[in-house]
Amino acid sequence: MNAEAKRGPAPALVWVKSSYSGAEGGQCVEVAARPGRVHVRDSKDAARAAFTVEPTAWTAFVEFAAL
Repeated sequence: MNAEAKRGPAPALVWVKSSYSGAEGGQCVEVAARPGRVHVRDSKDAARAAFTVEPTAWTAFVEFAAL
């Protein structure tokens, strides 16, 4: 039995978008955080694969974007 089978399936990601995003949708980025990883996807194409970064890289991006 492998370790994945012992743990069971990973819980589903909970996607959130910025409070600055309007209710009408459109050009939004959604983020789902897990220990050790931040998943990012385009809200217009949620079926497309997300990309994943380390939390430190995501923090650096958000701090730069806020300038």
